Amino acid sequence: MRLLSLRSFCVCSRTLFSQRPTTKPQQRALSGAAMRLVQFHRHGDRGVRVGVELGEGLGVVDLKAFDPLMPSTMRELLELGDEGLQCAQRALTSGQCVVERSDIQLLSPVLAPEKVVCVGMNYRDHCLEQNAPIPKEPIIFSKFPSALTGPYDDIVLPSESEEVDWEVELAFVIGRRGKHIKEEDALSYVAGFTVANDVSARDWQMKRNGKQWLLGKTFDSFCPLGPALVTIDSVKDPHSLGVRCLVNGDTVQSSNTDQMIFRTEALVAWVSKFVTLTPGDVFLTGTPPGVGVFRKPPVFLKKGDVVECQIDQLGSIINRVV
Repeated sequence: MRLLSLRSFCVCSRTLFSQRPTTKPQQRALSGAAMRLVQFHRHGDRGVRVGVELGEGLGVVDLKAFDPLMPSTMRELLELGDEGLQCAQRALTSGQCVVERSDIQLLSPVLAPEKVVCVGMNYRDHCLEQNAPIPKEPIIFSKFPSALTGPYDDIVLPSESEEVDWEVELAFVIGRRGKHIKEEDALSYVAGFTVANDVSARDWQMKRNGKQWLLGKTFDSFCPLGPALVTIDSVKDPHSLGVRCLVNGDTVQSSNTDQMIFRTEALVAWVSKFVTLTPGDVFLTGTPPGVGVFRKPPVFLKKGDVVECQIDQLGSIINRVV
């Protein structure tokens, strides 16, 4: 008989430990648990749940079913800090409350983040393919959180654009609150990594709205994300991962994250100079060369196309264009 739920234990232990004096809390890392965390809902039930994959493409442990006091969303789980991730690890180890993949639909690993931070021109070859100078500081822009969609959801072509393009990107999610974060401490603020497609309406990005990027980047469905939030301890080296994008089965982008100009640590440190980072914030780290707009002639997405974005160790997202 369980006298205390795992969630209650986590909250109580966090309260007790918070009373102890600490030094340099910014150096405390997130839980060392290696997991693939997902958000999903069961078919016929629109309620959001958080789960842990037994393995890529395998069944999912439903955290809420394991303990009704566990959070229902990824953002809430991350807000619990180390204790939340440790509880998720215990649920995974139990092997209980497993739902089959055929019974669920995977959602974006994070819903309604406070911020979606994007980085432009962050691969040298991507700068070269457009005859642009290599940036000396990160180029930061944003998408609205409403652009996020699931790893297998449709990309909806807006009637307002005729030049919709693909951009495979390594993404990461912030795991704890921080401001003015030192670069050497930055990875301790990262919960994990995932795959993103920074879908872009090039006409709105490059020709209209004063060539300001936001509108061209933030149409509904313009940020497929997933399939899982792979915790940082599950990734051997986030800056040595193969990155690929395929359109209708043909490879259009292929690179490696070691080609990035500004890596995860530098991006966390840079952006936290300006804004407070909070659990669930999503960062898109830029795309390698091979986007459609710089092909000769340019190539844009059309209805019926299937876009697959792949990153080693993280998985694939596959989205049909409608």
